[in-house]
Amino acid sequence: MKPNKPNEYRANAEIRTTVKSACLASCQKILAQIKKAKEAIFAESRDALATQERLVRLALNEAEALAWQTMYPNLVFPTLAMEKVQGLAVWNAHQQSVRQTNRPSAFAAQQIGNVRGY
Repeated sequence: MKPNKPNEYRANAEIRTTVKSACLASCQKILAQIKKAKEAIFAESRDALATQERLVRLALNEAEALAWQTMYPNLVFPTLAMEKVQGLAVWNAHQQSVRQTNRPSAFAAQQIGNVRGY
């Protein structure tokens, strides 16, 4: 029995279209999940790092880029993003403590000025 080539081509085209649609729907679902998680993490960290909003966005973008390199980006992203934001919070606290300890007191600055004859 000879196969009917036009019917086979049509069936293959329909299968490709179905698979393509399923892949697209899956990717859109994953994108929506990551976007929702990103917004939630950003909103949660906004109060703690209000002055560092740009850095929070960069950390979230970096976490998303790293998550997309895995087999399950929607599962990896939330944890990775939280780790990045927590690291940023630690860095921010350290920077604030460094700024406070390196800032000369007004009295010390006045004494330096007196010694120099200002």
